Amino acid sequence: MRKMVRNFLFLFFILCPLALAFSQNKKINATTISRIAIDADEFLGYDSFGYSYQIKNNVFSKMKGNESWEYKNISLGRIAKVDLQNPLKIVLFYEDFNTVILLDNQLNKITEINFSQNNIPIVVTFIGMSAQNQLWIYNALNQQIGLFDYLKNEYKTVSTPLTEPIKYYQTDFNTFYWIDKKNNWFSCDIFGKTTALGKTADFDKIEIINNHQYIFSKANLLYFTDNSHTNPDDVSEIEVLEKTFNKFYYKDQILSIFTAKEILNYKIVTP
Repeated sequence: MRKMVRNFLFLFFILCPLALAFSQNKKINATTISRIAIDADEFLGYDSFGYSYQIKNNVFSKMKGNESWEYKNISLGRIAKVDLQNPLKIVLFYEDFNTVILLDNQLNKITEINFSQNNIPIVVTFIGMSAQNQLWIYNALNQQIGLFDYLKNEYKTVSTPLTEPIKYYQTDFNTFYWIDKKNNWFSCDIFGKTTALGKTADFDKIEIINNHQYIFSKANLLYFTDNSHTNPDDVSEIEVLEKTFNKFYYKDQILSIFTAKEILNYKIVTP
């Protein structure tokens, strides 16, 4: 019996560090595509046509090569959120004035929505573009997710009240994703179906790829993880050159790193 225990302990101490080392040494190589000098306070990302978007001194701009457009609205205060999903209908959210501006592809104003003037009281905390002329809304008054039809000026609630504060959120046309203060990850679709997607790693910044994959940063290191794997600690480090950065952005296997002076674009292939 003692011999069996000794053998077990021997195998445990030999194999466990090897398994841990394997998990820790998983790497994703990032291949540099381009480095672009930038003068901006915040880099927001690219659209499907290759235009970049950024904010400088609260002025929103769109650029590619020699082309550039700007939009500013001093009367509404600071731009709190920009949604670029539909480059023909860009969403600018001015939280201090509970107002959204929709812009066309040349940054001309299409419409302005002041939610404080709505028939149903709405105080917007989080917002994003949805499908069928609708906006995702998180209404702080009832702590529920809803949809606002900006053509019909109609609002409907689709979720039950959230019980924990939102730490991070992200939307696409059909889904409102959020991570609460306990790092629990959820999704809500346009029909109101809420799904628990598991628990995320602790993060400084994060970007959701789909309902089981995300990229996150912690202590200026970048990682990729897939919650569909059976091992919750199945995390791969993404090897980039930058040791410090302000923000990262991922789309279609292109990872963009925003530093104080430039944007570095990498090609990565996720597992």
